[in-house]
Amino acid sequence: MKNITIADVARHAEVSKSTVSQYLNKRYEYMSETTRKKIEKTIKELNYRPNVVARSLKQKSTFTVGVIVANILHTFSTQIIRAIENNFHQKGFHIIVCNADDEPEKERNYIEMLMAKQVDGFIIFPTGGNVDLYKEMINQNIPLVFMDRTIDEMDIPTVMLDNMDASKLAVQSLVDKGYKRISIITTSIIRNISPRVERIQGYKKALEDFQMPVVPDYIKSPDVKNLNLAIGELFQLNAPPDAIIAGNDRVLIGVLNYIKEHDLKIPDDIAVIGIDEVSFAGFFTPTISTISQPTVEMANQAVKLLLNQINQEVDLGETGVYRLKATLNSRESY
Repeated sequence: MKNITIADVARHAEVSKSTVSQYLNKRYEYMSETTRKKIEKTIKELNYRPNVVARSLKQKSTFTVGVIVANILHTFSTQIIRAIENNFHQKGFHIIVCNADDEPEKERNYIEMLMAKQVDGFIIFPTGGNVDLYKEMINQNIPLVFMDRTIDEMDIPTVMLDNMDASKLAVQSLVDKGYKRISIITTSIIRNISPRVERIQGYKKALEDFQMPVVPDYIKSPDVKNLNLAIGELFQLNAPPDAIIAGNDRVLIGVLNYIKEHDLKIPDDIAVIGIDEVSFAGFFTPTISTISQPTVEMANQAVKLLLNQINQEVDLGETGVYRLKATLNSRESY
């Protein structure tokens, strides 16, 4: 079969090749509605498929962005990816999503693979284990935005939650209901993963603001595989907590599983509030109070920052951490 070219489309639609090109780039303002519909009809009739490789070579762009997620199991991650994909789709870009599983070596492999594919830029939820590679990307002027996590020694535009404020919201909502022995559980902070560290810092600061003691035994940061054991240690204390703040959605699921397995009642035996909204929170019995992140706004900010770099509308050296505010979803679990 003969490959249909842009010249064939132009000839059949009786327009210029440049007009067809404008149509393919969604620059409809350069043509009338009649011309647009004529080109659209011709493309369907001829079954024309643009040559992506040739387009990339000509425009020096692959119109593709790499998104590397630290752990795709988090509800927050999938919500962000969905919003990023929708935003880029509207702008004529595709995304390639990779899951690093919180493993720096896996993250490195994906970054190097995507660089070889010459993607136009990266949005990365950094594991924190590849600082040398991040620096190399900066030195090569590769457009790069971090999502959800900061790396202290890196001046890279970063979009994340105001984690300390999120913890304060959780503590305040519990204190207002009369709870005094408040625990916080996050997953491991071995690599100093910023959201987890900041949420613990915010928890401590909030307790101090309310003139309440910070009890080290009430702060847990186990690996996921040891989560059940860590929760059990809380309930074996002489003065176990009367409320738990789950630092993310995976911790919340672990806490709820433990509560069910040990026939505890929410909120009579233990109050619960989770940081990160989850799909089941509104119909769980009782309904679960959560602190939700503004995922769409965060995704839109990251896309804007990256496109500014890709389009060279700002210096590639633009830095700054953009922190967005959390929202309390008050329900029946405290």
